[in-house]
Amino acid sequence: MTRAKIELGDVTPHNIKQLKKLNTVVFPVSYNDKFYKDVLEAGELAKLAYYNDIVVGAVCCRIDTSDNSRRLYIMTLGCLYPYRRLGIGTLMVEHVLKYVEQDGNFDSIFLHVQVNNEGAIDFYKKFGFEIVETKEHYYKRIEPADAHVLQKTIRQPQYTTLYNGSVPHAKTNGHD
Repeated sequence: MTRAKIELGDVTPHNIKQLKKLNTVVFPVSYNDKFYKDVLEAGELAKLAYYNDIVVGAVCCRIDTSDNSRRLYIMTLGCLYPYRRLGIGTLMVEHVLKYVEQDGNFDSIFLHVQVNNEGAIDFYKKFGFEIVETKEHYYKRIEPADAHVLQKTIRQPQYTTLYNGSVPHAKTNGHD
């Protein structure tokens, strides 16, 4: 028996429809045209996952520079149900972790997970992600509407000491 070939490939205008179809099957929310336009420009931050040359999963990320830090946001990471637990999700997370490590300039990686999605929560915890917040009514058209924010800290934010010896508060950018 030959081993299955699992690999990641680029998202292009030629295969973006496969990503759209995959997302409608895997996720309970829909994504707009701007999401897919941005994905086409994301380069290494958007990948399709192939199992023996068949698209079975995808990961789409973007860089977030809010809250005085540079973070990677995992917008979507999913795999078709019959292909779960074969290492495909792990390959996608490892791709994201490698990207962040090679870049060397990220404070953390974060994502939102529906509060009842215990499988996803357990999956991300294996990679060092922790629940850092719960956002009520995060989702508009699905139940439960609440989402956990899962985060993996890469490095602690570097604060500069102000002239009076205090440290600026992250939310105020150093202004009182």
